[in-house]
Amino acid sequence: MELWTVILLCIIVAVIAAVIATLRTRHKDIKKVAYMMDALEDGELNFRFQNKNKFNRTLNRIRTIFEKQRQAHEQDSWTKLIRVLTHEIMNTVSPISSLSDALSKSMDENGHSDLDVKAGLDTISDSSKNLIKFVETYRQLSGVARPIRKAVDLKELMDGVIALNSEFAASCGAVCTYRPEEPDIIIYADEGQISQILINLIKNALQAGAKHIDISAMMGKDDDVIVQVANDGEPIPPSAQEQIFIPFYTTKKEGSGIGLSLARQIMRQHNGSIELLSSDTSRTVFRMVFR
Repeated sequence: MELWTVILLCIIVAVIAAVIATLRTRHKDIKKVAYMMDALEDGELNFRFQNKNKFNRTLNRIRTIFEKQRQAHEQDSWTKLIRVLTHEIMNTVSPISSLSDALSKSMDENGHSDLDVKAGLDTISDSSKNLIKFVETYRQLSGVARPIRKAVDLKELMDGVIALNSEFAASCGAVCTYRPEEPDIIIYADEGQISQILINLIKNALQAGAKHIDISAMMGKDDDVIVQVANDGEPIPPSAQEQIFIPFYTTKKEGSGIGLSLARQIMRQHNGSIELLSSDTSRTVFRMVFR
């Protein structure tokens, strides 16, 4: 065999080896990216790649960025939650303290008082009950059960939810409809929990004066199911739109402020999401995504 032939074969072998090594490396890198994306979607950041090469270091930097953003978001959420909790508790405790002090100071040595003691004690009792109710509401928010998921026909689910709200809707002079863009849409979910979310969205719309509540469903990318609940009621004020998913935040006098917070927790446990898509004078739209 001539020398140039041997050299050519060596070059070919070297090139093939280099290509195979590159393909192997790329395949490993693709698996790393896929693993990282799955982890990020699940909210898990407890992974780190060995800093053996520039690609691994880049992935680790991306992870660090996500971790810092999550920490900042969680800190902001806790700050807002503590502010709301403090506000609600102080609103209840302060009158109790003031009234108790006033009743105590008004009594003479014989236990007589110029104030209406019974009325004062009734007020203290009512305020205490309201505080207990508030704490029970918080316990409900922090104790969402894990979903028991199964295949659910979305049309059957919607028909049931609309039927449950039909009397309330009729009394408000409103109409609630469901329009799927595709037939036979199935979601894998806890039927009771998802019904709870939809009932709450419809109830909120009716309380906002909506006359038309339109629920639609479609298939999204990667077989996602997208459900949108739109209504023509009073829009959510711009200042409140970023706050409505914070526990105990409410724009209604009689509202508990946990409905949308519970909805977000439930959707997260379903590996899905719920968000306010838009709210203006024409309509308010909430979007739920099931993955």
